[in-house]
Amino acid sequence: MEKFQNKYRVSSFRLKNWNYCSEGDYFITICTQNMEHYFGKIENAKMQLSPVGVIADILWYQIPYHSKNVELGAFVVMPNHIHGILTIVKNNNKNCLDNPNIPTQPTIPLSSALPISSMSYSKKNERMAKISPKKNSISSIIRSYKSAVTKHANRLGFDFQWQTRFYDHIIRNDKSFQNISKYIHNNPANWQNDNFLK
Repeated sequence: MEKFQNKYRVSSFRLKNWNYCSEGDYFITICTQNMEHYFGKIENAKMQLSPVGVIADILWYQIPYHSKNVELGAFVVMPNHIHGILTIVKNNNKNCLDNPNIPTQPTIPLSSALPISSMSYSKKNERMAKISPKKNSISSIIRSYKSAVTKHANRLGFDFQWQTRFYDHIIRNDKSFQNISKYIHNNPANWQNDNFLK
């Protein structure tokens, strides 16, 4: 396993050379920090949402209002994670290339890099444009969703944190779409057998 800044770094599971702004269906899973049951509990095979769970639920359905190129498929909030399908439809952002292979370490030692304050704003903006998720990409959409949930939960006084990363799977055909949708809908009833039960 690779190390960065003397810490182990998990390699990306994302498909190399895939543009995550591309039209298509994506199965998304986002977990809470340390798999804490922030979102509620399962009772009688049904999800009982906590206040933070209600926030996560409501804000998921707000995604298309902020990302006009997104349609929503099946979705469920579970005690310590969410599953959902996002469909990216015609994306008019010509500059959109969500690069999953962005290096997470500097190409020059930080000690020899110019201080940020001495860099021109255009250089700073150029650098940020290269490393930031592109507008309307899966990464950008999920980052905004996670940020909104965290912000609202914390503003209301709830202790809440997401796991740093999220999982995505490109859905390649209708059969897979139907199977994943069924899995999402049945997730509360199958909680006792769920890999996320901790």
